[in-house]
Amino acid sequence: MKRTDTPSSWDERTQLTTFLDYARATARAKCEGVSPENARRAPLPGSPLMTLCGLINHLRWVEYYWFQVVFLGEEDQGPWTEEDPDREMRIAVDVPLERLLTEYEEQSARYRELVAATGLDTAARRPMRDDRHPDLRWVLLHLIEETSRHNGHIDVVRELLDGTTGD
Repeated sequence: MKRTDTPSSWDERTQLTTFLDYARATARAKCEGVSPENARRAPLPGSPLMTLCGLINHLRWVEYYWFQVVFLGEEDQGPWTEEDPDREMRIAVDVPLERLLTEYEEQSARYRELVAATGLDTAARRPMRDDRHPDLRWVLLHLIEETSRHNGHIDVVRELLDGTTGD
């Protein structure tokens, strides 16, 4: 998939999905060429969960939560627990980064199909913490924000690991 933030058309759905795909592709691009050892290292002393593996796995599970648990109303099968709410980041260091990136892309492809087949005004089956049901539009906007924010973390971590920078 070509990494671009310019949509092929100017309708709302295309703009939203283009930006989410761009953010996803940016996360993947920032991981290119990193060594397996560095993918598991946390270079920020105060943030032991901030590894490239952990951040990619977090992005994957964040999408799972918003699309499958909140939007579709499925049972939460995520790796987190009440005692360990960030477990998806902790367990990721035991999984090769390439596998995490492949799983993230495969999942993203399934969510692209879900979004293409669903109206943006469709309400989620489960409410958020405030008991309101977001619509698909809000879920997409939230995931664009979340993925973009974590791309900043990925960028900083990568630069600290091996000096690699880029857009």
